[in-house]
Parts: sequence; structure tokens; C-alpha cells
Amino acid sequence: MKKVIFMGPVGCGKTTLSQRMLGLALQYDKTQAVAFYPDIIDTPGEYILHRQYYSALSVTAAEADVIALMQSATDKTQVYSPGFGSIFPKPVIGIVSKTDIAESDAVIQQTKQRLREAGARQVFCLSAVDEMGVKELLAYLEEEEIK
Repeated sequence: MKKVIFMGPVGCGKTTLSQRMLGLALQYDKTQAVAFYPDIIDTPGEYILHRQYYSALSVTAAEADVIALMQSATDKTQVYSPGFGSIFPKPVIGIVSKTDIAESDAVIQQTKQRLREAGARQVFCLSAVDEMGVKELLAYLEEEEIK
């Protein structure tokens, strides 16, 4: 499997998705520092929310094969600036999380569009809690060649 780095604001589901992908029990655990697993890098949400940490994201992303920009379907803010993903010389995907509790499909579509504008070539919609869409993400990460 390709190594993925999860980036996104506090509470968007990076750690929960990591736990799901690793087969661990789902429990809330605020990420205080970058967590490294064999195929996953989980970053603190503050790294996206504060520009002074962008260089830390850039350096940490050097260890990954795929950059995953995450945003919750419950977060209606503009998290990423347009073209944000272009700072990474690697494939960038988007992940809309918490789709199981989204207000509407229109909100999910709007979040997908924001991630595309940030530079995501492909966007996955999922819920780590009910496992919806997780298999599709795993299949993508297990592909021989990343698109």
C-alpha cells in the first residue's frame, strides 16, 4: 500500500480514519504531534489551520506517496486556499469525511468542489464510523500506480 499523509483541520476525522484503516477500535484521541504508522501519517489539525506549520507539513509529506487533504462534510468553511496542493510534488487526493452526518448531498458536493479547487485530482466521500467509502480509498491506495 502507498503511504498516505492525512492533512486537515481539527476534528475532520484524520485520526478516526487512521484507526479504521489500521483495524483499531474507534476512539477519540486528539492528535498532539505527527503520528507515523507503516502506511499512514496522521497530522495535527493545527498544522493546516496555522500557516507557520506549512513547512512542517511539506517536510513531513516527503515521507508519503500520496497527499490526502481532508475536510468534514459538517465543516462549511474554506479550509484550503485554491491550489494549496500544488506545494506538494506528489499525487493529491481529497477526502470528504463524516458524510453519514452531512446536512445534505449539496453540502457534500460543495466540500468536494473545495477540495478540487485546492488541488485534489480525485475525491473520496466516506464515513470512517460506518465504513462507507473506506474500501474505495483503500483500493486506490493499493493500486500499483497512483494516478
